[in-house]
Amino acid sequence: MLKVLVIEDDKSIAELERDYLEINGYACDIAEDGAYGLQLGLDNDYACIILDIMLPSMSGFEICTKIREAKDTPLIMLSAKNEDIDKIRGLGLGADDYMTKPFSPNELMARVKSHIARFERLTRGSKSADAEESPQEQKIVVRGLEIHKESRRVFVN
Repeated sequence: MLKVLVIEDDKSIAELERDYLEINGYACDIAEDGAYGLQLGLDNDYACIILDIMLPSMSGFEICTKIREAKDTPLIMLSAKNEDIDKIRGLGLGADDYMTKPFSPNELMARVKSHIARFERLTRGSKSADAEESPQEQKIVVRGLEIHKESRRVFVN
């Protein structure tokens, strides 16, 4: 079962998110404090992280920056801050998506599923390329450029 981390200080919102995640087949950890959420995010492997911006002890922007330094886990910011500058900042710091409160729980689940599926598609190719290359892998070689079609990787010289 895939696990999602919810970093949200509003207990009722965090519980709503957890309920919808569990209904959709995900396990869920909740952190109500920014520093604790960051620790969980760095110490565990989550399929996705849902992150509020205004948190005790550490902002969601800081958490996003620190998680991006270490991991590529899909990260969705969910915040009451709905100004364009906040959205631009969150996405610029590495968030994959940004939703504003109030939000539709069904839309949040659709976005979670979409980001997890896209991340799995993208990483599946790089994981198989780290192992020995499959004999069926089609390659296109032109001068110093080598393109691996199946894993979608390109090498120069």
